[in-house]
Amino acid sequence: MGVKALLSKPLAAYVHRKHQSWIDNPVEAQQTIFKNILHKAQHTRFGRDHGFPGIKSHADFVKAVPVRDYEGLKGYFTQVKQGEKDVLWPGKPLYLAKTSGTTSGTKYIPITRDSISNHIDGARDALLAYVFETGRSQFLDGKLIFLSGSPVLEEVGGIHTGRLSGIANHHVPGYLRTNQLPSYETNCIEDWETKLDQIIEETIDQNMTLISGIPPWVQMYFDKLIRQTGKPIKDIFPNFRLFVYGGVNFEPYRKKLFESVGRQVDSIELFPASEGFFAYQDKQNDSGLLLLLNSGIFYEFIPTEEFFNENPTRLTIGEVEVGVNYALVISSNAGLWGYSIGDTVKFTSVKPYKLIVSGRIKHFISAFGEHVIGEEVEKAMKLTMAKFTNVELIEFTVAPFVSQSHGQSYHEWLVEFARAPHNLDAFAKELDEQLQKLNSYYYDLIKGNILQQLKVTPLPPGTFREYMKSQGKLGGQNKVPRLSNDRKLADGLLKVSKLKY
Repeated sequence: MGVKALLSKPLAAYVHRKHQSWIDNPVEAQQTIFKNILHKAQHTRFGRDHGFPGIKSHADFVKAVPVRDYEGLKGYFTQVKQGEKDVLWPGKPLYLAKTSGTTSGTKYIPITRDSISNHIDGARDALLAYVFETGRSQFLDGKLIFLSGSPVLEEVGGIHTGRLSGIANHHVPGYLRTNQLPSYETNCIEDWETKLDQIIEETIDQNMTLISGIPPWVQMYFDKLIRQTGKPIKDIFPNFRLFVYGGVNFEPYRKKLFESVGRQVDSIELFPASEGFFAYQDKQNDSGLLLLLNSGIFYEFIPTEEFFNENPTRLTIGEVEVGVNYALVISSNAGLWGYSIGDTVKFTSVKPYKLIVSGRIKHFISAFGEHVIGEEVEKAMKLTMAKFTNVELIEFTVAPFVSQSHGQSYHEWLVEFARAPHNLDAFAKELDEQLQKLNSYYYDLIKGNILQQLKVTPLPPGTFREYMKSQGKLGGQNKVPRLSNDRKLADGLLKVSKLKY
């Protein structure tokens, strides 16, 4: 065992003991953060506009600070982008994380000197939690790859600006830099396919022990390696032991990815975003993610059925229940206040507080009043594939097809299979039945002949990749929306499949 692997064990034990104080006292930890961030931001423009000096309780905060998304706070973000100081947080941000928004175009999320540690320590502590639980640390002695965006930063308003993964690349601890792949030069390549070819050249003969990235892009990396060598990943990287991922639900990709590897490997799920690092999986046999309650972020939770109400219920950590879908709202030392990040979560435990990411508050289908959410379509697909064991999935998305004729509308599932079902009609029927069991509104619409059974449209291999490429969103941290309320994505995919194939 090398020095890094050896020293990580006492460090992991130390971090575990340190975290127990807030894990055992979650409400108090959140109340301390609430008071601290309000106090520090009371003289900012936002703090003055919203009466921070007079806020003494969460109830006061709810009255003073409405829930808003990026668009709702855009005026403040614009001032930050223009280089103004003391707008949302004292001084100027250390970075602006540049991310694509579905309604707001490009978003610029501030990362401050106070909040940068949230991003860096969260990822570090996830690995240390794995070491503490399993005792396995040898992966730290091998080569580690983080499939991420370019670390090249530009200046906006005098502030270093770039993709979150690129910003994080500048803060990889020194003791891991010698292990890190790909090279900085390769990471700077903007074109994903060119970059992937270079990554393969740099890693194919290395002792890769940890691989991290969004599952569909990791799968693309694996596919190219397998085509080039004719071997499964376990033979290319015999010491590959740990897969770290986040950003999307892993379940639709799990089967194919591990078949590509050729054996099971341990995995750690993370819940990162440009707005903060929120949670990580700390137990291998527990899919719940430990919510970080002492890292500069104050959390609020809105029951999803109330989210679009004028005055929705805003719960704090001590008021949430297991099994309920909540929209996640944060206020933080990055200068985000009553900010809806767009994700929905569901708690799996409250001792300690663990959750799963259940979907996106805006990613649902309710073209006919069914309000089908991402968690439901992914679970329906998982249950269906459990019955059709020969099927392998690459990617899918769901969109409504609205007909002018009564009873002729339906949900269209556009699916890219690695191995398609022998009987597509039977597969679609099973998928529809599973969705009916999961969503009572959808069941009523089917039984009432308002909707037809869903249709599965198989897409040729490479369609999603070509579509993402055409939108300038190939690779990095870009994700395909699982659900849409319109036909824009579906029609784009169909157009690409006809043009290309």
